[in-house]
Amino acid sequence: MSTRFDAETLANIPDHRGHFGHYGGRFVSETLMSSLLELERHYEKLRIDPKFQEEFDADLADYVGRPSPLYFAERLTKQVGGAKIYLKREDLNHTGAHKVNNTIGQALLAKYLGKPRIIAETGAGQHGVATATVAARLGLKCVVYMGEEDVHRQSLNVYRMKLLGAEVRPVTSGTKTLKDAMNEALRDWVTYVDDTFYIIGTVAGPHPYPKLVREFQSIIGREARLQCMEKEGRLPDALVACVGGGSNAIGLFYPFIADEQIKMYGVEAGGLGLETGQHAAPLCAGRPGVLHGNRTYLMEDENGQISATHSISAGLDYPGVGPEHAWLKDIKRADYVAATDEEALRAFHTLTRVEGIMPALESSHAVAYAMKLAKTMDKDQIIIVNLSGRGDKDIHTVAKLDGIEI
Repeated sequence: MSTRFDAETLANIPDHRGHFGHYGGRFVSETLMSSLLELERHYEKLRIDPKFQEEFDADLADYVGRPSPLYFAERLTKQVGGAKIYLKREDLNHTGAHKVNNTIGQALLAKYLGKPRIIAETGAGQHGVATATVAARLGLKCVVYMGEEDVHRQSLNVYRMKLLGAEVRPVTSGTKTLKDAMNEALRDWVTYVDDTFYIIGTVAGPHPYPKLVREFQSIIGREARLQCMEKEGRLPDALVACVGGGSNAIGLFYPFIADEQIKMYGVEAGGLGLETGQHAAPLCAGRPGVLHGNRTYLMEDENGQISATHSISAGLDYPGVGPEHAWLKDIKRADYVAATDEEALRAFHTLTRVEGIMPALESSHAVAYAMKLAKTMDKDQIIIVNLSGRGDKDIHTVAKLDGIEI
């Protein structure tokens, strides 16, 4: 049994200042500080409020459709060889991704705080769709910032957000991707902070966002523990999840951190290869710095400027990562690896054709690494892969890469 991660240690991560070791914190303007302190104060009360938790749990069950299944990918396992591969099917949630777990929780916070306007940023569109969905359900005004490049890559999700009543504001600055969308969302929040709640989609940003997003998403790992015990009579040997900002990975990892015999692998976007510099893998090839209100691993040039990123997956195309992942890397509790565009695309096709499950390109990175990992393990060992979202949103990108005109 571990002593590094006993209950008291885990309960104090992050500390009262939002620090995960050297990472995290709250690097924001004075204008936002009062709203962050207000959010932290209310959240700390509501997270132990039985009425709030009962409402959150009921929404997860009746609106999201939880628990999501833990599916044994038997044909994929036979084709790959080695360990059994299970898929945690977050793609079957309402709106088609894990993002909705967090937006349900933050929308409830907005309701309890009396904020009538919601803003969000999105890359792949999954968080934008989930935010627009909960805003529609609660009758809240909703504005979603999205890089112009991602607006083109994810046009289907842009249309879904508009159908749900959200205003989608394309961002034309910088690389026109998720980083720039988050910059614009923070500027909006500074301007309209009195009546606006900012639903951040990942475990990044200033404290308390990394903590509260982790807690809303940790339902993934709690379910996976129970389901693995029910199906196999024991816990898994390895967990695999893709990492952009890292919300689906922390959601799966967190309930297993104390079980140090279980290996945890976060898979970043290797793009065209780490050696080319054209990737989105700050944990594999970056260094510590400050971005979007927290200290974490970043992709920077020699002058400390944020580097341009590349990935076929809009949801992983981000130069930073959640601070808890930075901490887990440094203390060597989790391993962070990368899968290239080509490997992810190959995994997308393999899972689609072998299991009849079309994964998001984000999730395809995790599937690609799990397929390599399984071959190195024994047949009686178990891998759980978090299938963070479904891939129909990516079919135009995949078709273009395959040279097919739709």
